[in-house]
Amino acid sequence: MSLKDQLRVLVVDDTSVSRALICDGLDQIGIKNVSIARDGEEGFQSMRTKPSHVIISDLNMPKLDGLGLLRAVREYEPTKKAAFILVTGRGDNAIIELGKKYGLNNYLPKPFTVAALKASIEAVVGRLG
Repeated sequence: MSLKDQLRVLVVDDTSVSRALICDGLDQIGIKNVSIARDGEEGFQSMRTKPSHVIISDLNMPKLDGLGLLRAVREYEPTKKAAFILVTGRGDNAIIELGKKYGLNNYLPKPFTVAALKASIEAVVGRLG
């Protein structure tokens, strides 16, 4: 069984179109075990009940933004080792540096291609096969 068959991915984004684009990209890559959450709070709740290996999260969301979700995941012992990829349309280095301080594994600039999504995931978890 390849890594992409075993990998559990959580997509967290408050915009249904963005969630659909990410999920469609994951499907094209061959990653089928995907959960979704509509904001950071829902994403953290999902991680506490059914942890994923990789979180792909938007930055700007209501309730709990991407960096807040990253901090919550890192501070909670059972989820602190999950890979975290931040998706953002803001190419703001300060945000990325702050994310790295909190344990960000990678980031994916919007708009993205399926190839960029795959490369971003593989940079964190290794070759998907």
